[in-house]
Amino acid sequence: MATYSTLSEAINDLTRKGYTENFNIESDCIVCKENMLRLQPDEFEIDEVYRFQEMSDLDNESILYAISSEANNIKGLLVNAYGTYSDAATTELVRKLEHKNK
Repeated sequence: MATYSTLSEAINDLTRKGYTENFNIESDCIVCKENMLRLQPDEFEIDEVYRFQEMSDLDNESILYAISSEANNIKGLLVNAYGTYSDAATTELVRKLEHKNK
């Protein structure tokens, strides 16, 4: 796994590696709005995880997930503030996201 200094550096490099879709978290799945695809926790893999903290604001942490779904032939990125998904997402989705984050 690569080491990145900034979130934008990671996003640019992973996009070059084929992670071109943008994912968002919903309560029970991740969603790619560009192609109206909804992936349940058992339908995707988290390939890489990166955490970033802004030096100017130590409370501002972001997490970047590189996600793929072989069955759906899709690869993309999910960017979120660290830990914020736990309020809105189901236990199964949170467990999947947190498992790779350790």
